[in-house]
Amino acid sequence: MDWNDYDAALFDLDGVITPTAEVHQRAWGRMFTDFLADHPDAEPYGDDDYFAYVDGKPRYEGVQSFLESRGIDLPYGDPSDDPAEQTVCALGNRKNDYFSDVLRTDGVEAYPGSVALLDALEERGVKAALVSSSRNARKVIEAAGVAERFEVVIDGEVAAAEGIAGKPRPDTYSAAAERLGVPTTRSVVLEDAVSGVQAGAAGDFGLVVGVDRGAGAETLRRNGADIVVSDLAELL
Repeated sequence: MDWNDYDAALFDLDGVITPTAEVHQRAWGRMFTDFLADHPDAEPYGDDDYFAYVDGKPRYEGVQSFLESRGIDLPYGDPSDDPAEQTVCALGNRKNDYFSDVLRTDGVEAYPGSVALLDALEERGVKAALVSSSRNARKVIEAAGVAERFEVVIDGEVAAAEGIAGKPRPDTYSAAAERLGVPTTRSVVLEDAVSGVQAGAAGDFGLVVGVDRGAGAETLRRNGADIVVSDLAELL
């Protein structure tokens, strides 16, 4: 690709800037496995369920999607629900507690290739925004030491507060481009999740880059990625 054609890079976080998808996977797996202990007739949680139902979606939507896959109906509840309650929001909050524990004890480091690309884009004057469904995004980029790299951050907290529709809708990416002052047609979306590349394809963006961290290159292309790489250093 030729970066002369673009003025902004809109990055997803998990699996694109940092390998926090692994932390999320462990947290989701622990939460759903514990929950399903009270539903012995339901199919157990497996690693594939993360990519099929949870990856890239806002937290509560991920919970609801997985529960529907198991035929389990819970009241939606409210984001203020205690994690011990039996609601969709409570399960999402419970998972967030697990995630925060792992992040605090293990920390997180940005992918070297992603840092190299951020360095190169800064030198070129290409603006950077972070666009993540996670409500933990700011904590993660601060822990990884890259918070200052992003002029704009649209995360789960911002989207919820401002009523911006989440992925696979393109709205969060469009909002990031607008706040950077760059037309969507001059902006590149960089995503590793199926719902994320779908969001990029649904908007009028200049390019959608899929980053294959496990979803599969062909799957990413089929869902809207114009090109697919395994590491962002390939875009230098």
